Amino acid sequence: QEQLVESGGGLVQAGGSLRLSCAASGRTFDRWTMAWFRRTPGKEREFVAGIDWRDLSTIYEDSVKGRFTISRDNARNTVALQMNSLKPEDTAVYYCAARVILGEIRYNEKDYDYWGQGTQVTVSS
Repeated sequence: QEQLVESGGGLVQAGGSLRLSCAASGRTFDRWTMAWFRRTPGKEREFVAGIDWRDLSTIYEDSVKGRFTISRDNARNTVALQMNSLKPEDTAVYYCAARVILGEIRYNEKDYDYWGQGTQVTVSS
């Protein structure tokens, strides 16, 4: 059974930084498209960032461009989300997601096969 385990969430003041990490079990991690999503109360889970398995290209949701950076280390089966210049509106539960079907980065959560348990990020004003 494949598993994703997130870590690194917490409480930070506006303007601060956090780094989320996701550790994956799986022998074919290097072929998985990886992404981060987030959810706030009363809203659907939304795409934040994704990284392609082939060329390591990345895609970001507009509100986090220039502030967040997604990266992956295939040797360690990990994916990270560096979050800088955090804003109160970034407060959410953040989820790591894996798409095991070969293909491009997808924005819809239904296209992902495995999920982590989520980690809370709270940004105070």
